[in-house]
Amino acid sequence: MRVKHWLALGLAFVGQTALATCGDEDGMCETEAGAYQIELPAAENPPLVVFLHGYGGTGTGTLKNRSMVEPLLDRGYAVMAPEGSTRNGRQSWNFFPGWEGRDEAAFLNEAVQDAANRFGIDPDHVVLSGFSAGAFMVYYLACAAPDTFSAYAPVSGGFWRPHPETCEGPVRLFHTHGWTDNVVPLEGRILGGGRFHQGDIFAGLEIWRVANECEDTKPSGFSTTGQFMRRNWMGCAEGSALEFALFPGGHTVPTGWADMMADWYEGLPGS
Repeated sequence: MRVKHWLALGLAFVGQTALATCGDEDGMCETEAGAYQIELPAAENPPLVVFLHGYGGTGTGTLKNRSMVEPLLDRGYAVMAPEGSTRNGRQSWNFFPGWEGRDEAAFLNEAVQDAANRFGIDPDHVVLSGFSAGAFMVYYLACAAPDTFSAYAPVSGGFWRPHPETCEGPVRLFHTHGWTDNVVPLEGRILGGGRFHQGDIFAGLEIWRVANECEDTKPSGFSTTGQFMRRNWMGCAEGSALEFALFPGGHTVPTGWADMMADWYEGLPGS
């Protein structure tokens, strides 16, 4: 049986309050710029999946998604759930260029290094993932500094309009999205009385293809994994990877995503 280095399965309750977990200790892991929670597998020097919660979410909420967390732990990944910064009175991520607030890229780097020092996670094998607003953060960090982490796996989020003119590259990115997502629709939507406009997911994929110097716009291959319909682009820059998976549901982290994403990541050169 897998050894779990977290307290009371990481989800013990006192009344209605879930206990935070910092490895095998109660409470959050604190850094200079913020805080995170983490669950560890039995393996030493494990790879890490950093999963960013959505708007109004918490790290505790992330770790309560056991259908996502358990498969990753079983495969030997540590799972980190950072706490977002406060925007409009709720926790989210300071992702859009020009917004004032915490330097999220610096915080996430700090959190990963802290976990490497405390728990021995492998800082060279880190997948940055996230849901909804967390996925927006993944997109913008990967666009600006793709070498920050080993790979990127956003779920149900992308760019906002105006889309970036260019992104740095190459990048290794696996985007998952629901066909019937009405919170972050594939075509985007207008928010805040017209102040914000979520971007078009397919336009975002075009930006990634340009960043990855792909030879063609059409996918190189198609496949299915359970409920997921997948397409990928090859013939791109060395070291890059780009894949898109649709599932029939809405705005959620779908069942089966963790194993599918880990299979993709483990199939990349050097992972």
